[in-house]
Amino acid sequence: MNPIRQHRRVLTASLVGTAVEFYDFYIYATAAALVIGPLFFPAESQAAQTLLAFMTFGLAFFARPVGAVAFGHFGDRIGRKSTLVASLMLMGGSTLLIAFLPTYAMVGWIAPALLCLLRFGQGFGLGGEWGGAALLAVENAPKGWEARFGSAPQLGAPVGFFFANGLFLLLGLGLSDADFASWGWRVPFLASAILVGVGLWVRLRIGETPSFREAMEHAPPPQVPLRRLLRDHSPAVAAGIAGVVACFAIFYLATTFALSFATTSLGYAKQDFLAVQLGANMFFAVGILVAGWWADRTSVQRVLGTGAVLAAIMGLVFGSGLGSGSLPVVFATLAACLFIMGLAYGPLGAWLPTLFPVPVRYTGISLAFNIGGIIGGALAPFVAAWAAGAGGTAYVGLFLTVAGVMTLIGVVFAPKLSGEAA
Repeated sequence: MNPIRQHRRVLTASLVGTAVEFYDFYIYATAAALVIGPLFFPAESQAAQTLLAFMTFGLAFFARPVGAVAFGHFGDRIGRKSTLVASLMLMGGSTLLIAFLPTYAMVGWIAPALLCLLRFGQGFGLGGEWGGAALLAVENAPKGWEARFGSAPQLGAPVGFFFANGLFLLLGLGLSDADFASWGWRVPFLASAILVGVGLWVRLRIGETPSFREAMEHAPPPQVPLRRLLRDHSPAVAAGIAGVVACFAIFYLATTFALSFATTSLGYAKQDFLAVQLGANMFFAVGILVAGWWADRTSVQRVLGTGAVLAAIMGLVFGSGLGSGSLPVVFATLAACLFIMGLAYGPLGAWLPTLFPVPVRYTGISLAFNIGGIIGGALAPFVAAWAAGAGGTAYVGLFLTVAGVMTLIGVVFAPKLSGEAA
């Protein structure tokens, strides 16, 4: 029987959760690029509002490692399934509540304070989401299918991006700018409840992973997984952090920064640019599928290393492509970026678990993934915006070049897991 058909419920549970994660995060990223600044911060200057909006965007990245430790602790001690249900509920609840927030004009500084609190909740929940979803897939994978199973949660990223981007595009086409700023931006946050409901329904119907059950039969779980992780596997954590930087840098440069920069500094219409990004997203999904198939045929290290090298090269031309003044060239630039991200992101679900033994695996991959997200994701829009102001559009991709080099170093120098619990 085809392994994918045999494990379709597990793979669906893994994919849906990550789709919710990226949907939630990208609807906020899009709102931050378009309306969060004017709605939630005083109108001192457009530049200040934009920077403050991106600061609230970055806040969730800093909450993610905290959530990684908390959810990783329980994921390594009581199991993957229960922890994944809890992380999805927290993440989805925080996103839904953003839809009901008052604006700065209504309640003053209470509005951004509440926004920051819910952004922290989003990030805290997300800290435990990806790691559990990846383990759910990989720890159920038949031998030789690890990378393809590991790509299931990764495919949730373009799915979530598609729904988020598509909904904002429809709202932009159907509403005036005034209506969108008044109430239309709240609709995607309300709609997140549908995806969360589907995700919970699927996850409550699955069992624990075979690897976790087997590990618990051999030895009790560590009392404090984080302590054992940092004591025995610090080099693996460092390599894992470096290994994920490039994919985050690509994604948030090609989506959040590109949308904000193109619709302000470059003068593109919001709907036109959202449509370009929506089309480029298809190449993201293709890249993930190619990466999963290729990694099972060769190795996850080779595919991830190739993605890192291509990301470093792409960084040298990203700014010029974005600032070319031609939408077809912009589309080609974004499509190439997101295809390369597929190569750098697709293998992570299979690669990171190879760095850590089962008793600390949830904590290890979650911590590495989310700290890498701070470096690659939270910093990318800031550094790109600064580079554009200091040196011009051509320089905005240099951060991506640095990120690609970091990921390549992480892959090349990652320690090999001993026979302890591979």
